[in-house]
Amino acid sequence: MARNLKAKCKICRRLGESVCGTAKCALTRRNYTPGQHGLKRKPRLSQFALQLREKQKAKALYGILERQFSNYYVQASKKVGNTTEQLLQLLECRLDNVVYRAGFASTRRQARQLVTHGHVTVNGKGCNIPSRQVKVSDVVGIKGAMLKSKYVEQLGNTIKMYEAPQWLQLDKSRFTAQVLCLPTARDAESISANMIVEFYSR
Repeated sequence: MARNLKAKCKICRRLGESVCGTAKCALTRRNYTPGQHGLKRKPRLSQFALQLREKQKAKALYGILERQFSNYYVQASKKVGNTTEQLLQLLECRLDNVVYRAGFASTRRQARQLVTHGHVTVNGKGCNIPSRQVKVSDVVGIKGAMLKSKYVEQLGNTIKMYEAPQWLQLDKSRFTAQVLCLPTARDAESISANMIVEFYSR
């Protein structure tokens, strides 16, 4: 499985905002671009550069590499309806993202690990594919063996105060989340999907 092995917080500093999801992000200590001239270098960005940065931001947020991300755009452009909305739905309906949105993990990287290690079920059956597209009425949950772990014990304390997005129905006692409807642009991360679509449609 292909992975991005670059320093996560260096990407945050390059983008100018935290996308790693960790509380100890280096951006809080060094709020400038990486490199020898990071403090001095503040170039004026062109429209193309802004579009590229928005695409890089989305890739970093969802932990997706270029090939898969561009495939999502191709799929979205072929669907009926608004391409921007379709692209965001494809990103948000990834299994690892649903696990994160349900509050079963504190970051998407942690959610991805839970899935790849076989600790997540979809409709009662185990699934270890982070990119699996979850559909309406699907139920995502934590696998039975994992429910007895210390991780889930600690999760039970933190999830009490968690509010899942409106498109998910969370059962905090059973550690399951049902997809009620497809997410909208308002439910997605703070990314400008319009700029991403403009970038790929050049």
